[in-house]
Formats: sequence, C-alpha cells, structure tokens
Amino acid sequence: MAVICGIELKSSEAIIAIVDSDDGQVGYVDTDPKRMQIADDENVADVQSFFDAFRNFLRDNHIEQIVIKKRAKRGQMAGGAVTFKLEGLIQLNGTVPIDFISGQAIAAYQKRHALDIPAGLNRYQEQAYLAASIWALR
Repeated sequence: MAVICGIELKSSEAIIAIVDSDDGQVGYVDTDPKRMQIADDENVADVQSFFDAFRNFLRDNHIEQIVIKKRAKRGQMAGGAVTFKLEGLIQLNGTVPIDFISGQAIAAYQKRHALDIPAGLNRYQEQAYLAASIWALR
C-alpha cells in the first residue's frame, strides 16, 4: 500500500488531499489539515514555519509520494509568485519524492475514466485528490 499526497497550490496555500493506493484501488484518507497556508512569504520566520509544518505533516501521515498539480509559468493563467515559492519549499522536504501532473492530464483522465469524488472530500480539494488518485492509478 502507498500513501500519496496530492497538492494544488493556490494563492498562498497548499490544498492537500491524501489517498492510499493498494492493488489498483484508491481510497481517500480524511486528515487535517486540508490546507496549509504561509502567513507572509517575505517573513523568514513564516517561511520556516510553513516548511517545518509541512515536513511534520509528511512524517505524521506517513506520506510516500507527493503529486503537485502543475501551474502555468506565464500567460493569463500563470500561477502566482507565492505558489512557486511554496512549490520550492515542498520540493526541499528531503524525504518524500515529488512528481507533477498537468491540469490537462487530469481533465483527460477524468473524461476517459470518470473517477468518483468521495463524499467526505471538500470541493476545494478535488484537484489535489484527482492528482494523487490519477498518479496512483497510472
């Protein structure tokens, strides 16, 4: 069994959904927090606090893989600067491997396979959940 953390980065927060995967079956793991926010990305103490809280979250939930939904780097739908800072902090976790999945890949998979959204999942977590689930089922 693998425990996978899907992440969607928006504004100044990481939206999180955890799934466990076993023999082609994926299950949603309801956990707290469901989002982690950086208070002030220009304050070193706040950046360190986010980093430490995220690493503790990974350890406490026995996360084995992180999957981040990609954001555009330029153009009208480009991710904000803080989201890229959060991505860098997540990549520096030092213990859990990271992979990326595009929004287009999520949409295409959903169109072909229509994954069910678990009842306990908040609407704002859907993209993080789909990122983790699709990675687990590939």
